[in-house]
Amino acid sequence: MATMEKLEGSKVKLTIEIAADEFEKAVQEAYLKTRKKYSVPGFRKGHAPRKVIENAYGWIVFFDDAFDLVYPNAYEAAVQEHGITPVDRPDVSIVSVEQGAPIVFTAEVAVKPEVTLGAYKGIEVEKQEYNVTDEMVEAEIDKEREKIASTSEITDRPVANGDKINLDYSGSVDGVKFEGGTAEGQELTIGSGTFIPGFEEQLVGMNPGEEKDITVTFPEKYHSEELAGKEAVFHVKVNAILETNLPEADDEFAKDVSEFDTIAELRADKRKKLEEAEALHAKNVRENALITKACENATVEIPEAMIERQIDHMLNDIRYRLSMQGISLEDYCKYTGSSIEAMRKEMRGDAEKRVKSQLVLEAISKAEALEATAEEIEQKLDEYAAQFGDKAESFKKGLTEEDKLYFADQIVLDKTIALLCDNAVEK
Repeated sequence: MATMEKLEGSKVKLTIEIAADEFEKAVQEAYLKTRKKYSVPGFRKGHAPRKVIENAYGWIVFFDDAFDLVYPNAYEAAVQEHGITPVDRPDVSIVSVEQGAPIVFTAEVAVKPEVTLGAYKGIEVEKQEYNVTDEMVEAEIDKEREKIASTSEITDRPVANGDKINLDYSGSVDGVKFEGGTAEGQELTIGSGTFIPGFEEQLVGMNPGEEKDITVTFPEKYHSEELAGKEAVFHVKVNAILETNLPEADDEFAKDVSEFDTIAELRADKRKKLEEAEALHAKNVRENALITKACENATVEIPEAMIERQIDHMLNDIRYRLSMQGISLEDYCKYTGSSIEAMRKEMRGDAEKRVKSQLVLEAISKAEALEATAEEIEQKLDEYAAQFGDKAESFKKGLTEEDKLYFADQIVLDKTIALLCDNAVEK
């Protein structure tokens, strides 16, 4: 038996009662599981009767273990009874403990909040237009040209801004070389801002083979605390000025970099892919604008726990992507002069928006009674499984009901966004 009281901040307080006879069974079970822990004079360890142990240690000796046995089912039953969805661990407090009487406890917990929807049909949205130009196509062709470009050395002039050069350098602070301050055969584009401010500018005017010392000052917020704000001297040598030689964009080039026989076919393919990308971008911009407006029109009190959990997901995503580059999140923070706490604070606004979007879209789908049919789920599974080639069937067989529920949720989400789009008014 349980009662529920609504609290501020999308929290509820459940007051739950466990019948005396039910708790007595739990006490007996706790006694049988834990009796070996208790020593009573005159009895072998683990063989003392329950009443003897209770007399020696107090009747409440088995309470904690017994409560741990009955609490999960009692709490879950209360959650089901009142139709709530907890989004965090409950804060449990014991209210009443008396021998032979019902046990009463409370559980305060954040729950999925109720959403008050505003207007989500007939939302005005700016018409998204896109235009793939010849310049955009040529830029894509140039990227392919750069992939197979060759380099040659320029020997008849000094280094100029925009040049790519090959250089050696050795840096020191107060006459002592520092980690990461030495390299040979390093390539650098002058003006790229890759190096410390002032470094690249002092290379302009040097000739191939020339050496000299240059002085720079590390930024105050440099990722290395040992070097931040320090003056450093670099001995540099320009090995060569490198010139990039791009191949002609002709039929032979098209054959070298693609499955096409002519440059015209390659250009047509690049244009098609750009148009597809631009169309997808326009679609995403339109959808995001509609979702944002629907969220602005809705009212919901988001529990802190949901925001914190979303931040956790976002941080874990960053951690994973960094790990693919061989970098830990902690090292990344050192390099950037940041901290995990600072990142969490910076992510908070975006996390709150994401949670609200999720809640509002879910509320719209319920209001519109949108569901995923068995056929739609199967089709979705087939589309995803196709990525696994000859292992597609084994992939599908290995899916759990929870996995299938995820795909069903995705279908409902797609339907919800489509509903917003179908009912939007373009201006």
